[in-house]
Amino acid sequence: MIQKFTFLKNTAFLKQITSKLEQSICTRNIKCLSQLSKLNKINLQCNPSFKFSTQTACSANTKQAPKSNESQNTTTVIEHNDFYVEQLFTGCLASYTYYIESNGEAAIIDPLRETKPYTDLAARRGAKIKYILESHFHADFVSGHISLANKTGAKIIYGPGAQALYDIHVAKDGEEIQLGNIKLQVLHTPGHTTESSCFLLKDSKNQPHSVYTGDTLFLGEVGRPDLAVKSGQITEKDLAGMLFDSIKNKLLPLPDNVIVFPSHGAGSACGKNIGKGHMCDIGTQKKKNYALQPMSRDQFIQVVTHELPKPPQYFFYDAGLNKTGYANLEDAKINNFNAIKPENLQQIQAEAKGLVLDCRNSIDEGYIDGSINIGLNTPFAVWVGTLIDPKTPLILLTEPGQEEEAAKRLMRIGFDHIIGFVDGGFQAIKNSGNIKINTSKILNAEQFTQIANNPQNFVVDVRNKSETDQGKGHTAQTIPLAELGSRVHELPKDKEVYIYCQSGARSKMAITLLNTLGIKNIIIAHDGFKALHQAGLK
Repeated sequence: MIQKFTFLKNTAFLKQITSKLEQSICTRNIKCLSQLSKLNKINLQCNPSFKFSTQTACSANTKQAPKSNESQNTTTVIEHNDFYVEQLFTGCLASYTYYIESNGEAAIIDPLRETKPYTDLAARRGAKIKYILESHFHADFVSGHISLANKTGAKIIYGPGAQALYDIHVAKDGEEIQLGNIKLQVLHTPGHTTESSCFLLKDSKNQPHSVYTGDTLFLGEVGRPDLAVKSGQITEKDLAGMLFDSIKNKLLPLPDNVIVFPSHGAGSACGKNIGKGHMCDIGTQKKKNYALQPMSRDQFIQVVTHELPKPPQYFFYDAGLNKTGYANLEDAKINNFNAIKPENLQQIQAEAKGLVLDCRNSIDEGYIDGSINIGLNTPFAVWVGTLIDPKTPLILLTEPGQEEEAAKRLMRIGFDHIIGFVDGGFQAIKNSGNIKINTSKILNAEQFTQIANNPQNFVVDVRNKSETDQGKGHTAQTIPLAELGSRVHELPKDKEVYIYCQSGARSKMAITLLNTLGIKNIIIAHDGFKALHQAGLK
């Protein structure tokens, strides 16, 4: 995929950059990985002292959709004479956590809030968790560092400049942390945030093997420099300049065969356009990542700050929790899981001034007032954090049996104000007969296209600008879903509004969101833009 930056005045520079933007992900230059479809182990010819295994067909081409029942899944394993590395992926957040072990000692990099997967893994392998390394104060999830430290006695380590309201070790730039037979060197790389750091793994011969880049460097992208902006103190351009220096002075000098392990993959809002894949050697990133190409500091700042999308509103809330502390996840679960009978739903919701979070993947059967639909098969946590205030009391409406999964994903991002869940789900609401069910006004691709092609109708495309830049309906107004609530005044009140998106999921969010705001004249497309285009959308 080619990404163009039309704002640059230097045409020669623009051509140079755009010609190098094609996303190309590799896994230590092992071409045979593209043939894999199941968990395999491959002896790396370039370094026979360790084995590599992956659950993906190819790190370059795999895109894992979030699952309704999702846990932290192992995507990559490296077995070396000196160490063992396991990469754990959580699709809903497009997030990676790392378990690194050497000679019975383990370190966890960027843990999620539920810590049992890490303690179980260490127990299975007979290792003791000694360190918890945080690449920065995360904004997109509540980290599990405090709970994990309390359970294991492990030391929490941050990079230079970090300040927290709990006990941490603030490492110096270049400090080496001994873990069994290996060392983890702290590379201070400010830019995404001021305390952002990468961790360079060195084997027993002091040779660099892999670098854990946090949100500083992703595959095909770098971390966005606007999440740590403080009014009157530092700007996104200041941070972008720091990021330029960090990449130039700390990452570009690394040997080409060093493996890059980022903290996020494609789909995360922590970067503008993160490429697909789980890992890559840094030599390939030097060639293919647009932000690592030769350019001046000013040019870099222009590129990485151009058209940054608005961050989800919960990001700043979570960053605060990660600095000050939070409730233990198990305690939160105990306090927040009450079954609510349909006949009591409206009274409880009114008393709590809460919102029903409809987690079903389909609203074809209808939906109720006071609810927003965000299906579990979507990037659930990110959309919840984008559309709903983190302190909003929530009642969960799920398919029976998916209540705990929904609650777990919410609490990962600090949404702990869960009143309970609807006992029996939507079917129980229908059976109760005392709650109004709104009919979902949904059209198939052919029906919607016929209407959307008529310029007299009011059509809204709720996709992001990066999507609509590739093409949209010629009559459509562009209002990204994240902005829809604040731009409702742009919608007509005297005629129907027709909404579509990329797949159909965001349209369902839109119709229910607008219903909570009292706007009832909404009709949506069941299918996404591709199907509409194939059906004749102009």
